[in-house]
Amino acid sequence: MGRLKAANAQIERQDSPLGEEMLERREATSVIPELAAAPGLEAAPPGPGPMITVGGQMVDRFEFAQETIVLRTGRPVLAVVGDQAQLVFSEPESKVWGSRLQAASAHVVSAARAVGRIEVEGHDLSWLGTGWLVTPDVVVTNRHVAAEFGRNDGISFVFKQGIGGSPMNASIDFLEEIGSTKDRTFRLNRILHIEDSDGPDLAFLRVTPTGEHPLAAPIRLSTHNEDDELVAVIGYPARDSRIPDQQLMEEIFGNVYDKKRLAPGQLTGSDSTSVRHDCSTLGGNSGSVVMSLKTGEAVGLHFAGRFLKGNFAVPSTIVAERLEKVMSARTRPGPVQPTVPDRPAPANLQAAAAPRTELGFSFVVPLRVTVEVGKPYPDGGDQHDRRTDAPSTKIDTDGEVFTEAVAADYRDRLGYEEEFLGIHVPLPAVTGGRDDVLTFTVDGNTEDVLRYEHFAVMMSRSRRMCLFSAVNIDGLHSISMPRAGWRTDPRIPLGAQIRNECYGAEPKFSRGHMTRREDPVWGAQDSASKANADSMHVTNAVPQMQPFNGGVWLELENYALQNARKDDMRISVFTGPFLTDGDPTRFGVQIPTEFWKVIAFIHDETGKLCATGYTMSQQDFLREEEFVFGKHKTSQRSIASIEQRTGLSFGPLAALDPIEDTEGLVSELTDVRQIRFIGR
Repeated sequence: MGRLKAANAQIERQDSPLGEEMLERREATSVIPELAAAPGLEAAPPGPGPMITVGGQMVDRFEFAQETIVLRTGRPVLAVVGDQAQLVFSEPESKVWGSRLQAASAHVVSAARAVGRIEVEGHDLSWLGTGWLVTPDVVVTNRHVAAEFGRNDGISFVFKQGIGGSPMNASIDFLEEIGSTKDRTFRLNRILHIEDSDGPDLAFLRVTPTGEHPLAAPIRLSTHNEDDELVAVIGYPARDSRIPDQQLMEEIFGNVYDKKRLAPGQLTGSDSTSVRHDCSTLGGNSGSVVMSLKTGEAVGLHFAGRFLKGNFAVPSTIVAERLEKVMSARTRPGPVQPTVPDRPAPANLQAAAAPRTELGFSFVVPLRVTVEVGKPYPDGGDQHDRRTDAPSTKIDTDGEVFTEAVAADYRDRLGYEEEFLGIHVPLPAVTGGRDDVLTFTVDGNTEDVLRYEHFAVMMSRSRRMCLFSAVNIDGLHSISMPRAGWRTDPRIPLGAQIRNECYGAEPKFSRGHMTRREDPVWGAQDSASKANADSMHVTNAVPQMQPFNGGVWLELENYALQNARKDDMRISVFTGPFLTDGDPTRFGVQIPTEFWKVIAFIHDETGKLCATGYTMSQQDFLREEEFVFGKHKTSQRSIASIEQRTGLSFGPLAALDPIEDTEGLVSELTDVRQIRFIGR
């Protein structure tokens, strides 16, 4: 509700005519027809209404429906339908947008013809995103879309090998509309360019015209944009399972996905690397055109978004500059990774015109407000720590980092205790890449483990982040303390630690704890206080996206404590990132996309040591990739497979794993109760 209200308030502030209409809509929907139709309910009762669960939170049923209708007035999502040359709006949607789009209808019709859905054969997905004609025979889309089927072989860009061993085939369908089985599909016969991972998120593809269906006119590229300019995004939004507010998403998008849609809105800001807008988008909109309603020109290539927060696009000037270089053969293929930009450079080019085709369309606003009242239930996408309110388990965006200690202050830290469980559970041993382990000198002795209160960290020299963090947790003597400030560790060089480079407000990353802040905070007050402060060292953090650190992943330690011996509730946890050469670089830092965790404890039922392994990916949560298809979830994996991927050995723990190495990946975990702690 907070995000929904904030989105409505922002629109009302920046657009006076639309804001007045939204206010009128809010007043008019104080009695909601859909709800009034319910038996025995003729009007919304005074005071709070029945409660429903949205995004894991209890909200007022009437208020939710009301604010949703208001948002659909301010930022509607319209269906693009061919063979009609008029705009049709269904009540109770916006008359302001109706008149604006009617005035811009020539621009909208022309642009809609040039936008298509990028489809692929030989991939495990049937379609990947959106693209549009930027010249008479060149389609532009996002790098992270094209990199799904394209790569470079050092000489040119080629299609990847697909399922069955043959090269993949890609095409673009310029229809794929609601209520229609028609298609207007053209072969994408050549990959002209896929931008390097440190450039803007764009790619260019050659499309093959046919005599039967000529291609539409390309969309011209704007040479500039204006603050608060009215725009529209045209593309193919798809259901996004990563969004916790699933019901709200369905109401806004009418529960219709994968079809051509138009979403009007405004530009909200820009800089040399991106244009920001507030149109309603989802994954699948990757590669959509952001079109000026005033000129009909493209002001940007949409590449990323956060539901109800904001969206990002590659500026049209950068698209033009890259296109000019590609068409004049001044670029050479570079590494292809499904990642996105930091530092593009602007320029200018305008695309030539092509013959027009006699196609029209209508806009139909899907009106669907369905609110069901039921018992509250936990939503795995937005769970919170059941042991405490745990603000520390959410990732931190604070930018200030202190160095307020000297190496001698850590002499009393024992770190991770290998006999903590009453049985020997050693720290992981490095079996591969030993030369990447950071070493340092303490009192004339060479060390490779940073010992803190109740936990320890081993660092990667090349990546400047932890290889793993190991913690002892005493659930019976846990203490709640307020969060301290972030700090560096004086025992190792500042240059060996990531301080502020990639951290901050979006599009930068947040500091994600490896050992959770509250986990080592137990015991006597003095010891707990040290552990609380120690957990805030940057050595215990890695760059993460906020949505990543939640759900089942957040609950693993808590659930293990519930299954540990009730007389002491002790567990040991090892956590770290999978560090690979292919990790994307952002703001000068390689960002890990996947993480692992191994948990060991004495099981309450068997009285014996047990150990289990887990993985979780943040690939789908990387801000710059608004990719629709989430492939990675929290999963229980064999410890042996984690050992193989990390170059670490967990000693006796792999032999205790109930997951046989040959089983590989167990089905994804949607609930902690699916975890297997002991063999069957």
